[in-house]
Amino acid sequence: MRRPLYLIFPLMFFLLTACATSSDLKAARSELNQQMEEKFAAMDARVDARVSELQKAQAKNAETLASVRKGQANTSADFAELRDQIQQLRGQVETLKKETARDSKKDDDYKSKIDSLLLKINFIENFLEISKKDSAGDIDSAASTKDPSGKPGKAATYAAAYQTFKNGQYTKAREAFQGFLTTYPTGEYSDNAQFWIGECYFFEKSYEKAILEYDKVTKKFPSSNKVPYALLKQGISFQKLGDKVSAKLLLQQVIKDYPNTSQARIARSKLQEIK
Repeated sequence: MRRPLYLIFPLMFFLLTACATSSDLKAARSELNQQMEEKFAAMDARVDARVSELQKAQAKNAETLASVRKGQANTSADFAELRDQIQQLRGQVETLKKETARDSKKDDDYKSKIDSLLLKINFIENFLEISKKDSAGDIDSAASTKDPSGKPGKAATYAAAYQTFKNGQYTKAREAFQGFLTTYPTGEYSDNAQFWIGECYFFEKSYEKAILEYDKVTKKFPSSNKVPYALLKQGISFQKLGDKVSAKLLLQQVIKDYPNTSQARIARSKLQEIK
């Protein structure tokens, strides 16, 4: 018995529409993937450019850096603007992370790219020390502070050492931070000073000494906000030395003790590099 035509035509129409819808979805997904790839490429280029600028600035000697700063109309304003740009970059990367969540098939691939971007941004943030204690305004105001005897006060002494570090004079900065800790072994800025001693050694590629100094941060200042940074940099330092076992243990500790932080995300990314 033949089926009535009024049943066959709607069925054919439905099948054709389903095919068209499937094709449209594939095209939309392809377009979305292309857009995300373009966004990642643009973001990666911007972050790479910023990292390159900072690395070039570090390579210059103190005299060159000083002359460059003299030519700037307002160093504090430039520094604040740079801080804002880095924070905006981090916000944009976080937004990209949310956008990729719509496509579960791309999660692993995009997560790796996002972690790579966050690692670069973290490098810049470490260099600029984007934190409440070391904000541009705090350092500028501290530089002119003196104690009752007329000598530079605690904040001013720290600010001077930190400025030396920013200038890329790591040996001189390390000695300044060590002198600061001799006078002020505990209290405000002491945990930061200890961390920056480790950073001085790290940037000089003296990774063994850097590890020992980072360890002092975790032992002497266990409640400091610099502890997750110190553990992360210890892990990276061991990785630089080829000690994969120690590196893994420290990176895993960061992930366990400080989940949902930028340090944990970077630790995951570094773990993927260790075979």
